[in-house]
Amino acid sequence: MSSSAYQTWQIGPAHVGDRSVPVASKPGVMAHGSIDTPAMMMAEWISAMDTPAAGARSLHLASGNGLVPAVAMAVGFAPDAFDRYKANAESTRRSLAAAPGVVAGAYAVHHEVLANDLVPATSCALATIRIPTDKHGVQQAVAEAFRALVVGGVCLIAGANDEGAKPAAKLLAQVFGHARLDAQHSSCRLLVATKLAEAPGRRVEHLVAVARPASAFTKCQVTVADDRIVLSTRPGVFSWEHLDEASGILGDIMRIAPGESVLDLGCGSGVLGVLAARQSRTGRVVLLDADADAVRCARRTATAAGCRNVEVRASDVTDAVADEAFDVVVSNPPFHLGKGTDLAIPRAFIEQAYARLLPGGRLYLVANRTLPYESLIDECFGEVRTAHDGRRFKVIGAVRRV
Repeated sequence: MSSSAYQTWQIGPAHVGDRSVPVASKPGVMAHGSIDTPAMMMAEWISAMDTPAAGARSLHLASGNGLVPAVAMAVGFAPDAFDRYKANAESTRRSLAAAPGVVAGAYAVHHEVLANDLVPATSCALATIRIPTDKHGVQQAVAEAFRALVVGGVCLIAGANDEGAKPAAKLLAQVFGHARLDAQHSSCRLLVATKLAEAPGRRVEHLVAVARPASAFTKCQVTVADDRIVLSTRPGVFSWEHLDEASGILGDIMRIAPGESVLDLGCGSGVLGVLAARQSRTGRVVLLDADADAVRCARRTATAAGCRNVEVRASDVTDAVADEAFDVVVSNPPFHLGKGTDLAIPRAFIEQAYARLLPGGRLYLVANRTLPYESLIDECFGEVRTAHDGRRFKVIGAVRRV
């Protein structure tokens, strides 16, 4: 698959009960080329609902490809959809925009994790949650759904058993006072709860407090390449509680000359980008990430580090720097999409890194040593250089010759 294939969108019909809704997708979007069972379970439940009252709003956290909010809109809701990943948010936007007869203002899509002030409290009749993979993310989402729902409003939460569906059911029951298992299929569960009172159960007030607003961050001091950096992090951002081993290895090995321009592709909380900025001193350094909270964290990390030569942007791979070129690209690329491994994403990282490098520019990439990235790099660059081959991780790269 070429980089152009990664960037090519497709829109096709998804059949849910007796309804058909358009769904947009491309590589890198949740459930691309397959059906996400938890999302389908929620969509089928909504499809069977009675038509809601005029103007009824719905909240959708982790909207993925937009299937669930698209069905909610088809039923009669005005959906507010949120997803932390840029490709998913764009997929949702395209799915809703493609609905027949859609009118301006019928929906809103946000590249954000939580609604916070974007959706007022007690304003929604329906809330849906596609279970995120981290515990704090589930707590945040359930608390956010409770806040946004009117009394009598319904919350749906769905996910796989190995994604934490069972603990999520317990949490839902604690916050809402009850929860029922509505469906089970393919090791996935759909849970339903109705908001019965304005306040959650007293026993879970501390859990509701975990639903931190966008202004709340955790500080994490790390040392990499003998340089101390204080990271601003949030739950759900990659390796948010510590410096991951792979980034530490890459930071120790990469060498940035004074004045060189650097692209940090998949920056997370910003550790490699800040290190590169300090080594470059005056060179332009751009940090990119698809995760909305990672972008927010990296900006704070760079500001606290005093790096005035850093800019942080939200981006699906390198979309946000499509007309720019750099001396160096550093990357610790993701290879998971949900629970599975998807090499389409690192392939896009490698191909787009090549496209963004100046002639003579260098790529530094760290990866699990079992992943077959050497062949992907060789296809693009015509060479592969190994800078580190450790027990768990390797640092590989290449030079763009022309």
